[in-house]
Amino acid sequence: MQYTIRNVPTVVDDALRARARAAGKSLNEVVVDALAAGAGVTEPPRRRRDLGDVAGSWKTDEAVESALAAQDEPNEDLWR
Repeated sequence: MQYTIRNVPTVVDDALRARARAAGKSLNEVVVDALAAGAGVTEPPRRRRDLGDVAGSWKTDEAVESALAAQDEPNEDLWR
């Protein structure tokens, strides 16, 4: 497949040509690489973290447990 790109800003053209020279690649290869990177298709898919490495590592905190239990108790003052 072939594309024609017009009106490439001079600063972009200069940067792409310099990158091609430095990498020893054709201008076409460098432009395709830049387009792929810009489109976000060059990186491997992100791994989803399942938090399995921290599961079961929670520590019981009596103060927190007490506060949570107190929240669950009915407050008689609210019903008067």
